[in-house]
Amino acid sequence: MARMNRKYDKAFKLEAIRLYETSGKSVSQIETELGITSGLLNKWRVRHRNEGPAGFVGSGQQTEMEAEVRRLKRENEILRQERDILKKAMQVFAKDGH
Repeated sequence: MARMNRKYDKAFKLEAIRLYETSGKSVSQIETELGITSGLLNKWRVRHRNEGPAGFVGSGQQTEMEAEVRRLKRENEILRQERDILKKAMQVFAKDGH
């Protein structure tokens, strides 16, 4: 059976959290009523508690920290490639010197 990944927008996530906080229902009841995967509402609640509404940036968008990590990883890979090229060049020149 294929698993389908659904995407939920920021408004839906915030409304689900608000519904849980104001309805008096359990997390599992809210998840069942909304048709979301078990445990997902708790993940959203933790993220909201830690990052606030900015934690839900939307589909395809990143938080500032995620964007910075991605940029640094990309830069790190370029630096590794440059280092490897320089190592190989040093080996070539060292052989020519003998």
